[in-house]
Amino acid sequence: MQHSSNNSVTEFQQLWGSWTTLLNRVYDDPKVSQLMNTRVGQYLSSHPVAALTVLLFSAMAALPVGLFLTFALVTFIMSAVGFVFFEVFLLFVGGLTLLCVLSGIALFSVVVSFIFNVFYITVSNILKSYYPHLTKRGKVQGRESECESSKLEETQ
Repeated sequence: MQHSSNNSVTEFQQLWGSWTTLLNRVYDDPKVSQLMNTRVGQYLSSHPVAALTVLLFSAMAALPVGLFLTFALVTFIMSAVGFVFFEVFLLFVGGLTLLCVLSGIALFSVVVSFIFNVFYITVSNILKSYYPHLTKRGKVQGRESECESSKLEETQ
């Protein structure tokens, strides 16, 4: 029994020595020594239970906080990508609408131009038939007939 208690004491001393070495290495880190020189570091150094509570809380809160930040980042990226896709979709629909409207306007312009040309040709032909003296040809022919008639009168 003596031998087992000596063995456990030796193991405990080795564990304590490795723990002390590890803590000294951590305390030698410049960022840790800077933290330990603050009021919070000095308070935690003098209150090990509070230090253990802060350490456990920090370690256990890291996973939920990290998951939340990952969720927020993924949500932000997805909303930005979704917004871009939505904007592209809206631009596509707007472009198609503009194309349809412009095609309709072009077709309307062609039809109206065709109708006005048909009316113009029809009206000009009607006017030529019923009122030949209003056209240039009628005026030229009228002058020629006047000239011919005046020449005929002179010869007689």
